[in-house]
Amino acid sequence: MVLPDMHDLRLIHTDLKPENILLVSSEYVKLPGCKRGSSDETHFRCLPKSSAIKLIDFGSTAFDNQNHSSIVSTRHYRAPEIILGLGWSYPCDLWSVGCILIELCTGEALFQTHENLEHLAMMERVLGPLPEHMIRRANRGAEKYFRRGSRLNWPEGAVSRESIRAVRKLDRLKNIVSQYVESSRYSLADMLEGLLKYDPSERLTARQALNHPFFRFPRTLQAPS
Repeated sequence: MVLPDMHDLRLIHTDLKPENILLVSSEYVKLPGCKRGSSDETHFRCLPKSSAIKLIDFGSTAFDNQNHSSIVSTRHYRAPEIILGLGWSYPCDLWSVGCILIELCTGEALFQTHENLEHLAMMERVLGPLPEHMIRRANRGAEKYFRRGSRLNWPEGAVSRESIRAVRKLDRLKNIVSQYVESSRYSLADMLEGLLKYDPSERLTARQALNHPFFRFPRTLQAPS
């Protein structure tokens, strides 16, 4: 089962992360890569014979019409509407997918944090300011993360200097993508921006993401003028 099919069945996975996405087949081919340093040793990379995947771990899966717990998703892949206490539905899965795709490009989680304020600060560092309408609707538990009603209490509310440095080392989304992806990087960045929209009502759906030009025409898109 893959995400569009789940959502068609009115199911929300709520815990998408790399560990819960498996290749259907374990078969692969070895391709020669670059030589290591000055030695003649050639580094090989393993390329899966099939790109078919399947989702696992449905222990937290919920129907859309069920009562929803206030907190879902593993921290690094948790959508902003969950942190702000605004409720959640299918779009929280797509936010997780966006985080996963960036992790596949860079080799590490985008938002490496264990604290809500730092997490929100990281989001703003990568994606820009949170929408005021979402901040105004935040529940009481999330109000403490903001000053004067609409500004994130950062860096004033940081728990440590290390936390401030962790946020500062992040870059804007397009810059992150361009560091790791050459081919079709502009269409990938466009799709990721759609998956990582703050407002869940504006986020790409699973079907829309699957039909994005990045997947349909990955080699034909050109850089914007």
